[in-house]
Amino acid sequence: MSDTSSSEAPFLVRLCAPVGRVFMSFLANVGSIAIFTGRALIHCVTPPFYWRLVVRQMIDIGYYSLPVVGLTAIFTGMVLALQSYSGFSRFSAEGAVATVVVLSMTRELGPVLAGLMVAGRIGASMAAEIGTMRVTEQIDALTTLSTNPFKYLVAPRLIAGLAMMPLLVLVADIIGVFGGFLIGVNKLNFNPANYLTRTFEFLETKDVVSGLVKAACFGFVISLMGCYHGYNSRGGAQGVGTATINAVVSALILILVFNYLITELFFSK
Repeated sequence: MSDTSSSEAPFLVRLCAPVGRVFMSFLANVGSIAIFTGRALIHCVTPPFYWRLVVRQMIDIGYYSLPVVGLTAIFTGMVLALQSYSGFSRFSAEGAVATVVVLSMTRELGPVLAGLMVAGRIGASMAAEIGTMRVTEQIDALTTLSTNPFKYLVAPRLIAGLAMMPLLVLVADIIGVFGGFLIGVNKLNFNPANYLTRTFEFLETKDVVSGLVKAACFGFVISLMGCYHGYNSRGGAQGVGTATINAVVSALILILVFNYLITELFFSK
């Protein structure tokens, strides 16, 4: 009996060991990100501030992301109007198309799609840039020159992401609703005045505010993941590539997670 129990114990250990290693690695990564986030937030609110770097990051995140975010938003609004009309026409509820378009864009599609596009563009860029600086020892050189890497590299990106994403999402909301308006008036033969009336009839301040809060959270998450994975990259060019992939994937996952949490916060009854 004792021999059987002793033989089963190593088997159970071998069976559970991989799960334990994955779980412990997950906890270690969560703790590392939490410490990195705390340090970054402290440097975001304490002087000195590198405002020139902040403005440059704002231009990179906001202005240069406008084309891809605008194209995504306008075609999303157009497709949403077509699909809504196709579905509602079965129930003779075509008049709800304008309301569905504006609520869907402001609450969900505007913030989420803009966040996904910016994560693919900015998150990868930040991770690659900071990761290259790490593997070429430029970050160590900053420390040698008495320049805090968090002040110089991380804080400006976090501030810029937090500030510019709500503006990007506001523009995306307007462009997406305009795309739905174009399809509704020119293809679906809605009266322009009636379409605009239905657009704003059921729109509430909470709908827009919830989308902008999501945008600010997404901007912070995208910048944080790009900086974290780039700052902790190792192993030369291959390590930079891995850091870039991890930054984008983790940002996309966190965007979807926080999207649900913020939606639950604003609209749960």
